[in-house]
Amino acid sequence: MSKYTLLALDMDGTVLDEDQNISSETADAIRAARDAGIIVMFSTGRAFQNAQPYAEELGLESPMVTVNGSEVWKNPHELLVRHLLDRDTVRKMVELSEKHDAWFWAYSTERQYNRENWDADIDAEEWLKFGYFTEDDNVREQLWKELGAMGGLELTNSSPHNIEINPIGISKASGIQTVCDLLGFTMSQVVAVGDSLNDLAVIRAAGLGVAMGNAQDEVKNAADVVVRSNNEHGVAQVIREYLL
Repeated sequence: MSKYTLLALDMDGTVLDEDQNISSETADAIRAARDAGIIVMFSTGRAFQNAQPYAEELGLESPMVTVNGSEVWKNPHELLVRHLLDRDTVRKMVELSEKHDAWFWAYSTERQYNRENWDADIDAEEWLKFGYFTEDDNVREQLWKELGAMGGLELTNSSPHNIEINPIGISKASGIQTVCDLLGFTMSQVVAVGDSLNDLAVIRAAGLGVAMGNAQDEVKNAADVVVRSNNEHGVAQVIREYLL
């Protein structure tokens, strides 16, 4: 019997392959873990509506952490807690995008915006997450510096070319801790798997922190173990070797 009771899985670059699909080997392993009594859940930077179809595909009725911890779902139909960005901060982040000519996106509770469809009334929406994408390392470094100076923000990424912003203290780790509190578990009973900086906090906090073979180096260095890549069914390897 495994000492771990909860498996928290990142989606992009982890459960999903490069074609945004879940391989049959990974799906079978997830179902086997669930059937063995392990609570399998997504812990993702995606918005709920972009994550839920994959949970349905796997038959998961478990809690879910979405938008990097800004939302925690008790189950796929019931929101447990939500953390919002300050609207003035969102306004400043849009201005930073214009200053540095950087592409951006933003998740409100109602929809996803980006630079191309930015018709938002900032004061009329509730904001969950903001992000930038640029392949210019100098621009990204400057954005990171200026965002840090603003204060009150949690800065991570989901790829080497982006920056993701949540309210300070809000992360996948805080979301999984909320789930543990709900279910009566401790973080020592959690296996957390991911590939990017938005997985770093939960990988460090979990009983077993796992980096994918395709993970960023900082994530690999922080993890307890490194498994195969997302295109090589690394999640199935985690389940077979550490949970079943």
